Amino acid sequence: MNAPLRRVGVVVMVLFGLLFANLNWIQAYKDDEYRSSDYNGRVQVADYKRKRGNIEAGGTALATSKETTGKLKFQRSYPGGAKYAHVLGYKPVNLADQGIERLENDFLAGTSDQLIGDRLKDMFTGDDTGGGNVLLTLSKRAQDVAYDQLRNNQVGAKRGAAIAIDPRTGAIQALVSMPSFDPNPLASHDTSAAATDYAKLEQDPDGPLKNRALSETLPPGSTFKIVVAAAALENGVTKSTQIPAGPSYTAPTSGTPIRNAVPSICPERQVTLMDAVTESCNTGFAQLGVRLGADTIKEKARQFGFEQEDLTVGHLGEGGLRTEASRTGDMQNPDGSTDPAALAQSSIGQNNVRMTPLEGAMIASAVAHDGSQMRPYLVRQLLAPDRTTSYYTANARELRQPVSPQVAADLREMMVSVVQDGTGKKAAISGYTVGGKTGTAQSAPDRPDHGWFIGFVLDKNRNPISAVCVMLEQAGPGGSAEAARIAGQIMRAAIADPGGR
Repeated sequence: MNAPLRRVGVVVMVLFGLLFANLNWIQAYKDDEYRSSDYNGRVQVADYKRKRGNIEAGGTALATSKETTGKLKFQRSYPGGAKYAHVLGYKPVNLADQGIERLENDFLAGTSDQLIGDRLKDMFTGDDTGGGNVLLTLSKRAQDVAYDQLRNNQVGAKRGAAIAIDPRTGAIQALVSMPSFDPNPLASHDTSAAATDYAKLEQDPDGPLKNRALSETLPPGSTFKIVVAAAALENGVTKSTQIPAGPSYTAPTSGTPIRNAVPSICPERQVTLMDAVTESCNTGFAQLGVRLGADTIKEKARQFGFEQEDLTVGHLGEGGLRTEASRTGDMQNPDGSTDPAALAQSSIGQNNVRMTPLEGAMIASAVAHDGSQMRPYLVRQLLAPDRTTSYYTANARELRQPVSPQVAADLREMMVSVVQDGTGKKAAISGYTVGGKTGTAQSAPDRPDHGWFIGFVLDKNRNPISAVCVMLEQAGPGGSAEAARIAGQIMRAAIADPGGR
């Protein structure tokens, strides 16, 4: 054999070797990826051969499957439309699954290892048993009220969020993001139409696909004063301690004065901590924060849940809807020393402080629950296709204890004063004890302020029923009062229907 032929032979052998290696790579390592690909038509047909289980709350089906005459046997449907979209997500044919549909996909589809007994039974009967059912903690009444009140808010806000939690367990009673979207078109078997609808939602500048309750971080304004008040109570300050106040405060090294919302708020040289919370005294809390120090404020915020990057909301095991971490931000000069001006602004929830609505509700829930903050969750139970067997039932567990029972009691008293005598009066509920804290936060010099409210409701025996956070983005004047009103409506709904636990 001459040299050219030998070279050709070597090249051919190398190419066959590479082809052989690639085939083994695909079969040994890539088979599962290709098998489960959304673009694998055979997988799609198999995926829709078995009826997908329901997602339910309070006995009402929020996600169901109905039989069709097309190539894909079952069609996913969301009877509540946009009301539950950011919780349920959607199960599309070619797009990526989202929400509870993604988190509990294997169980809903019937392919979970937990359901192997049902699949083995099918081998003998020839049946295609449906997937398992996922039961959520949501209060249908609270969810509906939160959605309707946000959409029809009285200040014209286009973006916002509301979340309600059972302080005793961490069970989420309501979770709404505004604007929302209808997941039904995204689950259409017409994949071209579904992709077009998704593209429109993705390009919408108001971000309807964004779960603002869990992932939007904005300056919390005066709601952050509850964290600062907790730090003060743990460092020698009592409810009746007089703290410096006044109409204006300029921090050392800063030429920008901090003032109160209106001149009638704490114009005195000193006020009690109780009055400072009730009136939402900016000058008092700015000076209090500087006195306590950046490390103390940051540590107390961390104990309430700020900076946590791994919190998810689903069931109490692994996985869940991702949440964004709330942050206290920088309070330092370039040389690492504390910047009193930044610290003063941070102590009233401005500067670089950022908080999610979830974190706001968790702060209120800890105050309501004697200082114990429970791990939030959405999935209450996993039921077999025939509903006779429970494969998972949530057992509430504590996440952390940010404050002692005594500090929590003092904070409750101050927050109740806010609703009775201060800025949160619109959250009041006759016959129940309601506490809260409003917050107005600057967004940008040329944009309206954000409106916040965090709060809780207790029954006549002082047992917590619900803790709520409402955020209205760029709501402008009256935004925090409107947030308080909406929160009061949600808490009323939770009293009537507390949801699953």
